[in-house]
Amino acid sequence: MRVGILALLQESNTFIPSRTTLRHFEEDLLLSGEAIRERFTGAKHEIGGFLAGLQAAGIEAVPVFAARAYPHGPIEGPTFDALLTRMFDALGEAGPLDAILAAPHGATVAENHPDADGHWLSRLRESVGPACPIVATLDPHANLSPKMVAATDALIAYRTNPHLDQLETGLRAAALLARTLAGEIRPVQAAAYPPMAINIQRQQTAEPPLRELYDLAAAYRAEREILSDSLILGFPYADVPEMGSATLVVTDDDPALAEVVARELALEMWERRESFEPAFTDVESAVTSAMAGRERITFLDMGDNVGGGGPGDATWLFAELEHRRAEGAFICLHDPDNVTRCAEAGPGAELELDLGGKSGDLHGHPVSSRCRVVSLHEGRFHEAQARHGGFGTFDMGRTAIARTAGGLTAMLTSRRVPPFSLEQLRHCGLDPADFRAFVAKGVIAPMAAYAECSDRFIHVNTPGCTSADMKRLEFSKRRRPLFPFEPDATWDHDAR
Repeated sequence: MRVGILALLQESNTFIPSRTTLRHFEEDLLLSGEAIRERFTGAKHEIGGFLAGLQAAGIEAVPVFAARAYPHGPIEGPTFDALLTRMFDALGEAGPLDAILAAPHGATVAENHPDADGHWLSRLRESVGPACPIVATLDPHANLSPKMVAATDALIAYRTNPHLDQLETGLRAAALLARTLAGEIRPVQAAAYPPMAINIQRQQTAEPPLRELYDLAAAYRAEREILSDSLILGFPYADVPEMGSATLVVTDDDPALAEVVARELALEMWERRESFEPAFTDVESAVTSAMAGRERITFLDMGDNVGGGGPGDATWLFAELEHRRAEGAFICLHDPDNVTRCAEAGPGAELELDLGGKSGDLHGHPVSSRCRVVSLHEGRFHEAQARHGGFGTFDMGRTAIARTAGGLTAMLTSRRVPPFSLEQLRHCGLDPADFRAFVAKGVIAPMAAYAECSDRFIHVNTPGCTSADMKRLEFSKRRRPLFPFEPDATWDHDAR
């Protein structure tokens, strides 16, 4: 048996005016053939799980195509077309395949195909034919579409946020596919779409209210003949008709059971909808609360969530901390111009810098400070542990460490990198234990890394293109009604 492996992964924030180009994929991941096996063997990623699971089942893995880019704006049309040309050319060169393991993200938007994942999965189905099994993994931040469901035999989402189970999800997908090829099972699936969107601040799967839903899903798997069930949390930064939450159930040749359980899970989600509404903390209140105690704090800068497409240079929290002279605080800013200035000046030099705030007024203004250049670095580092997103290799480009007049340590990078690993600090000679406060540009994802050095996390409702307050975002294409935008929305969950 030969099983092809394909992946196309990106979260697309449609509220960002700039577009994702081929360069963004080239800077992160754009591979075909055996280079995929070399990159992902042993990786804490679903592709690593595909490879390991197929090997354990005695099935030949045929790496075909893998592309990934950090979250940013929608993929420009020509770039998406070029990616699919590469994908399907590589598929044609792979030879006969008995099945496919695929890794779409689920929240990818292209200019010419808003339901980008549904589009390429549908093309994949047309290419391999109706009899070829396709099992795919999803990020739970997907905006699930009927086209994604129709194009695949089974979709399996990660069960954790921060995403720490991507390897396990890939292994589960490979095991399900192996059983399918052996003739033991015939997977069928159904989805349900309650008219609601779960606020991103409330998407921590190990804490209420989501924990109860995941416990219920686990109980369903134990008590009923279910191959897999998934809770799709949704990606609120994509203005597309599919935006919102969903449930997905896979059974062994029992479509009626799949539909019943998907609707039961969706109804449980719907009945808890008001519990997903967050309580917001503003910048001044967050900093005042942190400085009043002796705890080690990580401020989660939700409006500049790099893992959701944020620019990584917002200054709302930075300005307040600098103003308060919060010595012992750390912040990372995407600021390539000032990296160049620091590199020209050299370690030990002092110079006036206008830090951050280059991406527009929505993310704050530059913070002026006389800074001392502490050190310069190449910006490449590795994370060996399972961390959000399954990333192991990172490249921030040329990086400068500077100490501000207010006593803050600022890491200035040439490339945007999400705060998924403390190796980001350590590889620059910084010990997280030396800091009392951190600004992490994310919502839930940084917690996996920063729990090691934090007594408390504070979600801060900063303005920005990834605002946690969804009502600040100007949607024009989302489905209506949709809770919480329409608080009186109703759902006839018995309707077909």
